[in-house]
Amino acid sequence: MTVKLSQAGLDRLPANVGVPAYGRSDLSAGIVHFGIGNFHRAHQAVYLDALFNAGVDRDWGIIGAGVLPSDETMRQKLKEQDWLTTVVEQDSGHRVAHVTGAMIDYLEPGNEENTIARLADPAIRIVSMTITEGGYFIDPASGHFNPQHPAIVADAQAIDRPKTVFGLILAGLIRRRNDNTPPFTVMSCDNIPGNGHVTCDAVSGLAELIDGNLAEWVREHVAFPNSMVDRITPATSDRERQLLQSEFGIEDNWPVFCEPFKQWVLEDHFPIGRPSLDRVGVTFVKDVAPYELMKIRILNGGHAAIAYPAALMDIHFVHEAMEEPLIRDFLTKLETEEIIPVLPPVPDMPFDEYFDLIVRRFSNPKIGDTIQRLCQDGSNRQPKFILPTTADRLKAGSSITGLSLVSALWCRFCAGTTDSGQPTNYLDASAERLKVEALKAKDDPKAFLAMTDIFGEVGTTPVFVESFSRILRTLWQEGARETLKLYLDDRL
Repeated sequence: MTVKLSQAGLDRLPANVGVPAYGRSDLSAGIVHFGIGNFHRAHQAVYLDALFNAGVDRDWGIIGAGVLPSDETMRQKLKEQDWLTTVVEQDSGHRVAHVTGAMIDYLEPGNEENTIARLADPAIRIVSMTITEGGYFIDPASGHFNPQHPAIVADAQAIDRPKTVFGLILAGLIRRRNDNTPPFTVMSCDNIPGNGHVTCDAVSGLAELIDGNLAEWVREHVAFPNSMVDRITPATSDRERQLLQSEFGIEDNWPVFCEPFKQWVLEDHFPIGRPSLDRVGVTFVKDVAPYELMKIRILNGGHAAIAYPAALMDIHFVHEAMEEPLIRDFLTKLETEEIIPVLPPVPDMPFDEYFDLIVRRFSNPKIGDTIQRLCQDGSNRQPKFILPTTADRLKAGSSITGLSLVSALWCRFCAGTTDSGQPTNYLDASAERLKVEALKAKDDPKAFLAMTDIFGEVGTTPVFVESFSRILRTLWQEGARETLKLYLDDRL
């Protein structure tokens, strides 16, 4: 028997499916979250669900929000099932399903007034977001907020009808200031170095276009804690929906499948309160930066490293890439020789143990994470996950062969075909430009590096230019497989 997920159907779910132990009618809103995607529902919402199950802090329910057409699609799918989500944790040893009920409403995208009014509600004390690395209007080369982006300029000119996340947040803050309501805390949950600082730059940068005094007020009175978030969460497809139905008897419009591991390290800076997330495994610290850098460079950098050779070798799943000795050994050599040595120490976290954990997580065959997912949005991910390490090693005068290989593999991938001639289909806001420049780079590697908004100073550094150019030519001549062999044999 299959049960359609809904509040009324919870008591008809199989006994092996966890359900909320709390009355959802007892929840009240304390958080508005922008970006109700898979990661949020497998991470922040899971922590809050666990807290509510513990019988505390039930005034911190989540209200969803968004600004994109895809947000309305998600809203409708979740509305049909009373905002519930089935989260399936799985690895090689087990698969466990539980239904989370932490979200209690979802604001209609495009209804700016309704969203601003909710943000102005004194009950809302945290506004959080998972809007992906590309959603912060950051200039990739400088790493700073770009106040000249057309969407930001448009919001500055009509802040009462904002279209961006940051415009809505600022409009909510303005209304709270006018109402003498204390400002909410703005909490980024995206994989960006210094995500709190970056978010502050975006909100205050937009405010600066409107009124310098407003920008000063934002910087002085609004809290933007930094955080490190981690859980591998693939996209949902019909495969996952069918698995959920066949194994657990649940029909869920948009379930989330993820690994059992999760981590959240968060700066404890919440002037008007926060849920007691430390009771359910969140680590509160004074400075997130070392944890964040470790995760972004070892895990996210590792994902970026294995994505493109695997794609060029026509490998579909991440665990299959880790089963390929050339890719697994490439990752190990790159991490141990070039990435880890330039990281500052992290309290109680030996890097060798952390890397071993990452290898096990990447190798989990039950996740079904795809290489295609890792390949998307490279124009945003390379400047955040790979090139900063390259810059650090260049400054130190250290070898960059492996990191140059990562960037060259990305360039080769962007040319549009795998080594066997199959198309490389990928999502990237700059996809057309990337392909044009990558094809030029086959004869003139510097053409790809000339995209200074991505490569910045690294792309003009002679040592990197020489290394990248040499390796890219090798990739075109020998293919990814043979090039990896050359790297592992120290002959590249």
